Amino acid sequence: MSDATVTGLVLTGGGARAAYQVGVLKAVAQIRRESKAPAQNPFPVITGTSAGAINAAALACRCNDFDAGVRALVEVWENFHAEQVYRADSLGVIRTGARWLTLFSIGWLIARWRRARPKSLLDNSPAANLLRRMVSSERLRQMMHEGHLRAIAVTASSYGSGLHVTFYDALQEIVPWTRSQRIAVRSEIGVPHLMASSAIPFVFPAVALPIEGRTEYFGDGSMRQAAPISPAVHLGATRILIIGAGRMHEPPGARAHSEEYPNLAQIAGHAMSNIFLDALAVDVERLQRINATLKLLPADALARTTLRPIETLVIAPSQRLDDLAAKHLRSLPAPVRAMLRGVGVTGSGEDARGAALASYLLFESPYTRELVALGAADTLARRDEVKDFFGWA
Repeated sequence: MSDATVTGLVLTGGGARAAYQVGVLKAVAQIRRESKAPAQNPFPVITGTSAGAINAAALACRCNDFDAGVRALVEVWENFHAEQVYRADSLGVIRTGARWLTLFSIGWLIARWRRARPKSLLDNSPAANLLRRMVSSERLRQMMHEGHLRAIAVTASSYGSGLHVTFYDALQEIVPWTRSQRIAVRSEIGVPHLMASSAIPFVFPAVALPIEGRTEYFGDGSMRQAAPISPAVHLGATRILIIGAGRMHEPPGARAHSEEYPNLAQIAGHAMSNIFLDALAVDVERLQRINATLKLLPADALARTTLRPIETLVIAPSQRLDDLAAKHLRSLPAPVRAMLRGVGVTGSGEDARGAALASYLLFESPYTRELVALGAADTLARRDEVKDFFGWA
């Protein structure tokens, strides 16, 4: 590879599904060691969305020692409990989810005599405490000043203006970009940005962030994210490792189906799949088409365009994470299971309904450990592709 090659890392959203990303990074670190490749951080540009933003920032804070940074992420995700992310006790669930579900049924009556305005299904204040131990804007700036990191970006979606905003930080001057319904804002990345980027709609509360001299409330960056790969390209990446949190392609053959009317949990899970998974597949296909078109251009025509081929490696789960989640529904704390049962998450294993919704909230080690193992296995199965991508002969 050329000395000018800048490798970017794109980590997508998906709540608890982001454990898969950590498994991929664990395997990448192993392949690097086996190849006796240079020990420095292989990703000078790191971008993330939703739970992927949290992984991105935590890794970036430790990118002076890539292996140690990956180990720190593995330690967290393999030993996760829901209480580290949201209030899972009976009182916490009653104050948020139970009140909100009640409003759906008799909210018109309650609102007449009591200003009940729950902000979300769950209270994710414990996540802020976890993030403050893992991430700091001062540490990110230090990594950039020491030359371990060129740029970092996380994305969030404004409920007020409807804009999809990429918050980025870099040492060198990078002109903020503007596209249709998408803008970039230079900012020191901190815990509030990560809380906003990972605020799953309806599930977690919106977060207020300053933007262009005003304050707006933001939610999960996967919402309205038309081009998840774009920030890494704008920040200078010339080849990109993209780690998804859902299957990019379903296997051939008949798909499982149900003739029963879908319950609320199934509809919500379907909607979340649209938010978290579909944009990445579309953007990857778009980038592949651009690369194919650029290969057809003669050298003089290629010299006249600002477009350049972007080498990509996409690693995504080889199994449906909904099915894996279905096996672990009983791992959820009892109050959360009771709340989810109210919207239609029932059963377990092959008899489960609504597992897609639960897969985003299953921050419990039996599930996250399986995802870490799957991410590592999927990556090691493509060891030669990984080595070719990084040039680790």
